[in-house]
Amino acid sequence: MAGLSSRSAVAIHALAMLAHRREGSLTSAEIADSLGSNPVLVRRILGRLRNAELVWSTEGRGGGWSLARAPRDITLYDAYAAVEEGQIFSRHTHPPSGVCEVGRNIGELLDIEFQSAERALEEQLGRTTIAGLLQQILASDNGPRGH
Repeated sequence: MAGLSSRSAVAIHALAMLAHRREGSLTSAEIADSLGSNPVLVRRILGRLRNAELVWSTEGRGGGWSLARAPRDITLYDAYAAVEEGQIFSRHTHPPSGVCEVGRNIGELLDIEFQSAERALEEQLGRTTIAGLLQQILASDNGPRGH
């Protein structure tokens, strides 16, 4: 299984930071600091988000990244779709044996299962907006802290 890369988590983190900023913009270095990551990686992810029209950037002094839509109009699925490539589940790399009973029948059945799981992921991520996630983040930060 290919699985999800960290790109989705980075993209959602960046979008939540931009939503929290509300006014003005953030640099890729500021976002990278929060992620504990490299600004080059962050710029690459932000570029994909810009291509998907979720963020926009301004150049020069005082420039940076801002949301292109209201946080309530961006879902976690929007972020996922902007940065992830291909299917979540890897299929057979070459056709299984047609001689074997399992090999002959498993491909089509796995496709059905994998497509169903991918639809479920899309639906789940589509239910949460960046605005809703940010509310949860801020509520978590105001809760009791254990050390």
